Amino acid sequence: MDSPPPSPVSEPFRSSSSLDAAPAVAPTLHDAGRVFNVCHIGVVLRSVLLVHGVLAVGVMFGAASLVDWLTQLALVSLVALPCMLVWLLLACALRRPLSALPPAGQWAAAGTLGAACAGLGWVAARYSGLSPLTELPLLASLCTGAGLGVALTGWLQMRAQSTGPAQAAARLAELQSRIRPHFLFNTLNTALSLVRADPPRAERVLEDLAELFRHALDDVRDSVTLAEEVDLAERYLAIEQIRFGARLRLSWRLDPGADAARLPPLLLQPLVENAVRHGVEPNIEGGTVHIQTAVRLGLAWITVTNSVGGGVSTPGHGMALANVRERLYLMHDVAARFEVQREGGQFCVRLGVPL
Repeated sequence: MDSPPPSPVSEPFRSSSSLDAAPAVAPTLHDAGRVFNVCHIGVVLRSVLLVHGVLAVGVMFGAASLVDWLTQLALVSLVALPCMLVWLLLACALRRPLSALPPAGQWAAAGTLGAACAGLGWVAARYSGLSPLTELPLLASLCTGAGLGVALTGWLQMRAQSTGPAQAAARLAELQSRIRPHFLFNTLNTALSLVRADPPRAERVLEDLAELFRHALDDVRDSVTLAEEVDLAERYLAIEQIRFGARLRLSWRLDPGADAARLPPLLLQPLVENAVRHGVEPNIEGGTVHIQTAVRLGLAWITVTNSVGGGVSTPGHGMALANVRERLYLMHDVAARFEVQREGGQFCVRLGVPL
């Protein structure tokens, strides 16, 4: 985005105190479809491994040798794998109505879906022409499907209960650290210095600051679009551009195809804040912050790169990066990518999220 020319501002305010700005009530992160949110590749892989592990143990009781066990397991997998995938597809499509049921209803619905999928598998096996499969008993198949559906539901419920508090804790930590005191006072000092010299610019600074606080304190959504995150980062950097003037050099390369990607709220802003704090602020000559979005291989990639000069800066503790990484993996599991690289005079953070 185009940056206004530098203007004299008052001396930056430095503070080591902390703002007691945490909300009195923890924001709710409840998602009506969280329990049956099986639409992630990580959940699919773990579900398939769980089901095949149970089948492997069951087949072992009737196998005469290792070769016989492998043969029977391969044949049973021909039926079990499609049934498992159908169950996952149905659970994904019906995740909101299923999660809205009481716990007993969830168990019953999952068992019924499992039995129905197993019944379809039994019909397919019956007409497959492979002699071991044509002899599968119907009742055993239905009971196995129902039992595995109930077992998967139990695991999904425990997973939802375990990740819920972690998401809430990560969200609270992020809210408490989002707007640092020195940034707040520096911005107010900047606006005050512009009130008489350039009132329109002072008004824009305060509007951008208000928008930052609105997102930091009021936005309790589980996810936002990448386009919203980029807009918020632009507002933050517009404020910092006025503070640092020509010392802060910005470079944007944005791919509109990545705008619809979903990610946790306020994921990009702490990355650009770190880039300014560690790559520009401690260096007399300033530095360059480069933000790029791109689409590659079904993923939306977000890259934040800052130059690392020779200035003296206080080493960070990596809390912001750890917070970003944790919330990213909580939302997208193994489908997400998080890479940190320092090479030469550049520090780069790269995120990948599914579209």
